[in-house]
Amino acid sequence: MSNQDRLAGIFTPNIVPLDSRGDINESELRRYVDWLIDRGVHGLYPNGSTGEFLRFTAEERRRIIEIMADQTAGRVPILAGAAEANVRETIKACETYYEYGCRAVAIVSPFYYKLTPAGVYAYFKEIADNTPIDVTLYNIPMFASPIDVPTVQRLAEECDKVIAIKDSSGDLPHMMRMIAAVRPLRPDFGFMTGWDAALMPMMLIGCDGGTNATSGVAPEITRKLYDLTKAGRIDEARDLQYRLLKLFDAMLYNSEFPEGFRAAIALRGFHPGKGRQPQSESQLEAIDVLKRELQCLLAAEGYVDEPVGGCAIKEEVDSDEVARIVQNVVGELKRRGLA
Repeated sequence: MSNQDRLAGIFTPNIVPLDSRGDINESELRRYVDWLIDRGVHGLYPNGSTGEFLRFTAEERRRIIEIMADQTAGRVPILAGAAEANVRETIKACETYYEYGCRAVAIVSPFYYKLTPAGVYAYFKEIADNTPIDVTLYNIPMFASPIDVPTVQRLAEECDKVIAIKDSSGDLPHMMRMIAAVRPLRPDFGFMTGWDAALMPMMLIGCDGGTNATSGVAPEITRKLYDLTKAGRIDEARDLQYRLLKLFDAMLYNSEFPEGFRAAIALRGFHPGKGRQPQSESQLEAIDVLKRELQCLLAAEGYVDEPVGGCAIKEEVDSDEVARIVQNVVGELKRRGLA
């Protein structure tokens, strides 16, 4: 695989719309796929964390990929989440998604049972040796066994089928260390960030793009941010990154993940349905409050109308406020063990 074939761009980890019975709403999912592609995302990433893969059955996960592959019809590549409960079932999923024509699969490191680096290596090595489709490693240490730099380097050296890593830690130095260790050995190896708040800085240190949940709500912003950063228009990209940060933080921190993203998608004109995770009365009330904030943020970008009564007028962000925002984000990352 050449450098030009590296996994790159904005891949959307999509919410799966559900109908009134809580089943997959196929027609709405197909409409959503077309909308995302029309608005410039480079690829689709179903069955990820945003897609709530653990809340679907294995059969449903396969059906989601089948629907999306059919609707995409080769217009953009699909990076299919293929993590199952064990290696045997994961390899079966890899075989199925290969038959569906997906570009690659993304496989999260083993979860629930925290493994040593040696165990993480053995897990991915077994899959890579027995899969017909290219594999993207998925590092999300807040939920699964971490994939450390030596393990990434070893898998990249030994396994041609391992072609990229998606890292959702938000850890900039960790990403730099991975790139420094792997890229000289595998120039074709892709690096994708799953942390929307750091898309621009991650790209500046060598990332090829991102699998960003915000792209499922405002694909116009994430695609433009990618294009501006690639073009070296840093001042414009930085301004857009801060605007993206506000939207991302609002959706992520003000509700149970990914309910904030589900609420925002509804504001863009879709019918995502009620999620499968039950919500308490207080959580539902918080979502109602969040919807107004999200509508104001999206209205500021010109994507929706302001809510009834309008939005509060805020003064232009000054440097001190920017510093406070950054400090708050870093503090939240430290609280979650990500910095």
